[in-house]
Amino acid sequence: MSELTHFNEQGRAKMVDVSDKSVTTRTAIAISSIVVNEQIHSQITEGTNKKGDVFAVAQVAAIMAAKNTSSLIPMCHPIALTGVDVHFKWQIDETMNHYEVHIEAEVKTKGVTGVEMEALTAASAAALTIYDMCKAAGKEMVIGPTMLLKKTGGKNGDFKRSL
Repeated sequence: MSELTHFNEQGRAKMVDVSDKSVTTRTAIAISSIVVNEQIHSQITEGTNKKGDVFAVAQVAAIMAAKNTSSLIPMCHPIALTGVDVHFKWQIDETMNHYEVHIEAEVKTKGVTGVEMEALTAASAAALTIYDMCKAAGKEMVIGPTMLLKKTGGKNGDFKRSL
């Protein structure tokens, strides 16, 4: 069991001790997406959704989610984030009636543990918020895939997904 870092000697879950890790600048970028119908696309782009500015609310939800990741994911350490940024980009194929929002969340810190989970949580929360704000116009929306795109810093080094 000693090889498994999230288990103690009794085989029970524990939060990893990061006391001896070096403080480094750490970043993570996660992506997600949500496929919507034409009506929802129109509501978002024209600003006519009854619940308000969909992307503005999703942006705030993503930032709040990143800041609160350790409250949602049991083994995550609370992290003092130094930055969170979220971008939305449409991918549209009108001939196929395909409207997809791509979400990219970038999270930064100077600390002893990475921010991958915070970036993933931010991207997920943005997609879920878009769903929540638009579900009256169609519940067939599809979220995902959600994945880590890039991370820097830490003892395991950098990671970049090849798409």
